[in-house]
Amino acid sequence: MVSVAIVGNGPEHLHPDLELYRDVIDIWIGADRGTLHLIKNNLPVNYAVGDFDSINEDEKQAIQQSAAYYKEYPSEKDEADLEIALSKAFDLSPKTIYLFGVTGGRLDHELITIQLLYSIINKGIKGIILDQSNYLELTLPGSYLLEHDDDYPAISFIPYTQYVKGITLAGFYYPLVNQTITWGSTLSISNKLLLNNGTFSFEEGILLLVKSRDTIPV
Repeated sequence: MVSVAIVGNGPEHLHPDLELYRDVIDIWIGADRGTLHLIKNNLPVNYAVGDFDSINEDEKQAIQQSAAYYKEYPSEKDEADLEIALSKAFDLSPKTIYLFGVTGGRLDHELITIQLLYSIINKGIKGIILDQSNYLELTLPGSYLLEHDDDYPAISFIPYTQYVKGITLAGFYYPLVNQTITWGSTLSISNKLLLNNGTFSFEEGILLLVKSRDTIPV
């Protein structure tokens, strides 16, 4: 099974260094203007999809010449460009879908993108949103191992469902044992690992894992 990355048109200064993921990603998909970020970083454009209404003709030609697959959609459509790209990613039966360039713009777009993680995990695929300061992943009930990451040392657990029950954190500065957290609770925010790794588990609900670091000035 392959790993797929979708690159959107979020602010470029918020992108992580995409070069670091060159050997991790098997297939790169550009969503509309996000395709230009792939070209700029000399990454392969395996697919380019969207309405491309935010680019000029020279940029469109550059995308068409670089993309192994290009499909343009009407600007008036029911699906956002990112959702079209996600549908293409699902066709590839990946094990993991990375989303880059999908934060830092309009808040409504950012919130719906986080909700798209649910459609990803609901298909049995691991979905990850990454930017320069944040790593987001939805998790289902179970037990998980977390390793320390210098790029994202702060760790928070945010309930995606109204209740998340039976959450236990081991190896963390602030441990928890069989706790219930709800919407609006700050009990599991801004934690960190004591050593190189730790575990978290929970029994019911859906949990949003957020690993982050302080914003780097631009």
